Amino acid sequence: MRDAETVVPAQGSETTMPTRRPREETARLGDEIYERDIRPQVEADHHGEYVAIDVDSGSWAISDDLRTAAKRLRTQRPGAIDVWLLRVGYRALHHFGGRPIRSAG
Repeated sequence: MRDAETVVPAQGSETTMPTRRPREETARLGDEIYERDIRPQVEADHHGEYVAIDVDSGSWAISDDLRTAAKRLRTQRPGAIDVWLLRVGYRALHHFGGRPIRSAG
């Protein structure tokens, strides 16, 4: 009998997990997709709402609630690994004081 250190999984039983991109790469791709494809569609009518973007497929979902946007995206793309979240009209996902990029009025 082998001890725990020498046990090797049976051939074919290994599970290959998809690898994640570095956070900076996900951010770059997410911002690029947002600026190119999504912003023109959402900026006028969805100020302050949240967008979840699958950077691999370019699929996205929007909601006035962060968790709902992410859940909608996961419904569309259950295997999404690299997801970028942002808020329409803001420089950051969350803010403490400060102002949006443009006035809401």
